[in-house]
Amino acid sequence: MTGAAAGAATHVHYEPPTDAPVIDPFRPPPGPYAAGNRGIEYRTVPGSPVRAAADGRVTFAGAIAGSLYVTLLHADGIRTSYSYLASIAVGPGEAVRLGQPVGTAGSRLHVGARRGDTYIDPATLWSRGPPRVRLVPLDGGPPEPATHEARPPAPRASVPQRPTSAGRGWRRFARWLA
Repeated sequence: MTGAAAGAATHVHYEPPTDAPVIDPFRPPPGPYAAGNRGIEYRTVPGSPVRAAADGRVTFAGAIAGSLYVTLLHADGIRTSYSYLASIAVGPGEAVRLGQPVGTAGSRLHVGARRGDTYIDPATLWSRGPPRVRLVPLDGGPPEPATHEARPPAPRASVPQRPTSAGRGWRRFARWLA
């Protein structure tokens, strides 16, 4: 198996590199040179740790145009980048583990992810399957407990049918009540 094929078959567990709030989500640009956000931007507390999103190897750690960056290559072939760091705690070639600090944050942190030359939404890496949706009643009452079992539909009350010409209207009204 080639390196690319082996990477595609490898499962890697990812987690967010910080607990800070997202201030600018992934917004893929319409073209390679168009505006957009090719990652996620977090509002971080300066000096807070920035952790490796998964096990990997440091492919770059240093300054570009006055800002500090770290890039990790993971076993599945995805590269994650951590931008606008206040300090760097790792060096090129170093193996890192999930959750290991790779640096400290400035007032913001940009996290990007690429599969080959294509930017992907980093949040899709650490999501745990499909999103969980919980419906809440509009009347302010307590929500129903979450369940993973399908429930059969509630039985419908039987509605008397009138044998008159107004029967169609009555049936529509009865369906509206049910």
